[in-house]
Amino acid sequence: MKPPSSSTPDTDQPAWRAQRDALRRLHGEVLDEPIPPSLLAAAEMVAARQDQHARWMRWSGIAAGLLVAFGAGWLGSLEWTHQRRALLANGPATQEFVHAAAVAHVVYAPEKRHPVDVTATEQQHLVQWLSKRLDKPLKVPDLSAQGYTLVGGRLLPGGEGARAQFMFERGDGERLTLYIGSLDAAAAQQPRSGESAFRYSQEGPVPSFYWVDQGFGYALTGKLPREVLLNLAGAVYRQL
Repeated sequence: MKPPSSSTPDTDQPAWRAQRDALRRLHGEVLDEPIPPSLLAAAEMVAARQDQHARWMRWSGIAAGLLVAFGAGWLGSLEWTHQRRALLANGPATQEFVHAAAVAHVVYAPEKRHPVDVTATEQQHLVQWLSKRLDKPLKVPDLSAQGYTLVGGRLLPGGEGARAQFMFERGDGERLTLYIGSLDAAAAQQPRSGESAFRYSQEGPVPSFYWVDQGFGYALTGKLPREVLLNLAGAVYRQL
């Protein structure tokens, strides 16, 4: 049996047009009927939703742009604050200060007979004397809760004038020193937030945690693990 041949578009076109015309004559009255109210209401609802969605997308884009701009500004400000603190903490004057604190610790901590100029038995005199020489009211932190007692203190020279060293001793003989002195205006400038950021240094012969507060530098130095030294520095900072 021979299969039917496929018709080309040209041969089908007259038949297709005839069918279309017949359907129009059969349902011609439907074409003239008004659109049902339910369909109009549905169309209006869809259009309203599309318009609301478009407005929401526009406002979402604006809000996202503002959020990105705010986030970029906040991160930039945070990064600037971090860099500024790092520059202050790593400037030449501050590096000299913490290095001098480490050297003073190495020189005087091993001393058996003369580790300090004034002993802890004359603590009041020691504080008054060093406060007068540094032109700043000083206070000796109490580290007894951390197992350290005051040995005494001494006066030392520094790049920006006199500096003070307080020495503390643990029961096993391990010693800790707190080094205090003024810094130049650039190094002593505080971040806008007013916070004093701790810095860790191993540049000297022994490690130190140091910070800058109200124009003065403080360095806590000792042959201790970093975490232990940080906890002690926190205790000193809270008291001072």
